Amino acid sequence: MFTTPNHLPLISRRTALRSLMAGSLLMPAVMSDLMGADKSVIDPLAPKAPHFPGKAKRVIFIFLTGGFSHIDSFCHRPKLIADAGKQLKEREFLKAPEWEFKPRGQSGIMISEMFPNVAAHADDLCIVNSLVGDHGNHFEATLGIHTGSVTFSRPSIGSWVSYGLGSENKNLPSFMVLAPHLPYAGGQTWANDFLPACHQGTRLIPGDEPIPNLNRLLPSQGLQDLELGLIKSFNERHLSGRAEDNTLSARIRSFETAAGMQQEGPAAFDLSGESDATHELYGVKRGEKKGFAWQALVARRLAERGVRFIELIDTGASNNWDSHGNMQDHAKLAKNVDQPIAALLADLKQRGMLDDTLVVCTTEFGRTPQVDKADHKGREHHKDCFSSWMCGGGAKRGISYGVPDDYGIQVADQKVHVHDFHATILHLLGFDHERLTYRHAGRDFRLTDVHGEVVQALLA
Repeated sequence: MFTTPNHLPLISRRTALRSLMAGSLLMPAVMSDLMGADKSVIDPLAPKAPHFPGKAKRVIFIFLTGGFSHIDSFCHRPKLIADAGKQLKEREFLKAPEWEFKPRGQSGIMISEMFPNVAAHADDLCIVNSLVGDHGNHFEATLGIHTGSVTFSRPSIGSWVSYGLGSENKNLPSFMVLAPHLPYAGGQTWANDFLPACHQGTRLIPGDEPIPNLNRLLPSQGLQDLELGLIKSFNERHLSGRAEDNTLSARIRSFETAAGMQQEGPAAFDLSGESDATHELYGVKRGEKKGFAWQALVARRLAERGVRFIELIDTGASNNWDSHGNMQDHAKLAKNVDQPIAALLADLKQRGMLDDTLVVCTTEFGRTPQVDKADHKGREHHKDCFSSWMCGGGAKRGISYGVPDDYGIQVADQKVHVHDFHATILHLLGFDHERLTYRHAGRDFRLTDVHGEVVQALLA
């Protein structure tokens, strides 16, 4: 049932619709409301200009959950290979990488055979081999790489980007997450926390119905438009006396976005119009609606449609990159994502989208170069030095930044804290990370808290 501002019950919307369709005397007044939207209602997702012209207009954020090994992938440490088996101290032995490193492209960046397809794009990559986090547990570290905080719930980086830039497409959420399973920290990974609710990430679950109830239930679009128009008029009337209620405003906006998604969402997820060559590039079989390759291709389609922040999560809180027992578990996980990620980079570049799309590939922490037994097959968590990379969107191309020590245990020079990483991503989008703030509980909050510096060497 609807209520008036005085909370008196009205007829149900379906009954009202029947009445309107029958030519009720209320029609002129209601139609007047429908034709003249309340201009005092500010759309929190309206497109906004950043602090200065940014190179990137959107972000595709690839999160490989569980902690992939930096010293087996992007962080080449020749001395670690030479000294493999050497005992550093009691119950601490050096373990060599299990994948061969090779110089790639004209830049000669050393990348291992774990990611051979991504390695083919070396001259476009901006690799950071000196990332440092604040926590060695999955839950907290996952929060840290997404929100900047390992202790308290804070808005996700995607929510901050949505808040700062708004949306280029009113029919799709500005922040979308393609995740087959929940990662460590669950939905907090893409939560808005104290930011307006419209900036929370919308999760897509690969399959026949990525978003529940996306298909229209009413028999015709015209009938649904009439019903939605009536609902909108009542919602705006209800909101007019509650202008300060941000939650109500956000909820109304979310319903409007949901209605728009019924029109545009199915087309975004429908790959039938993509060529055979594109399917082959990503490794997607025709008619397939699951898998990381499907996620990567849908990410490109969402980027084309104006979604500001698209996150791809490959696995969940189990069966992931947390290879304590056997590093060869990395092999199947890498094979799952290597071709689709490389295809995404190639596809964006071929379409002229890589210049203003920032692709980020990261994890919550790395893995230890040292193990407790000389013949141990796995590696443990390692927050003090790990690797991530960026591509496009104004990031410098064909570089490997950061100087780990000889074994990749600590950062010797050019340390990049997670806060610095976030500050640099925001800078590429046109934001001064110290000025992108939101007033909450008596203070101004930001993604980087009271820390972070833009790493100028990572900028083109």
